[in-house]
Amino acid sequence: MLSIRDCLDYCDLTDDEVALIAEHEDIPDVAAAQIACGLVQTPEGVLILTRCLTDMVDRAERGGDREKAERARLVFARFLKDHPLVH
Repeated sequence: MLSIRDCLDYCDLTDDEVALIAEHEDIPDVAAAQIACGLVQTPEGVLILTRCLTDMVDRAERGGDREKAERARLVFARFLKDHPLVH
């Protein structure tokens, strides 16, 4: 059985990215890591994850949590750097 660290190392996702995805989907981090590892392998999956992360930025901003919004923006920026959208 793969650990969460194995999944993250394999698909090059950060703990913070997985944590935001888990929060967005309201699932455990391990499940989010497994799902994200599959999604990040395709351009369509990267787009889904991009939408998920931008939604987390929007939620934090709408909720007035500036600190969380800034953290989510930084996580999102790192994700885009590592997994750029294909045009």
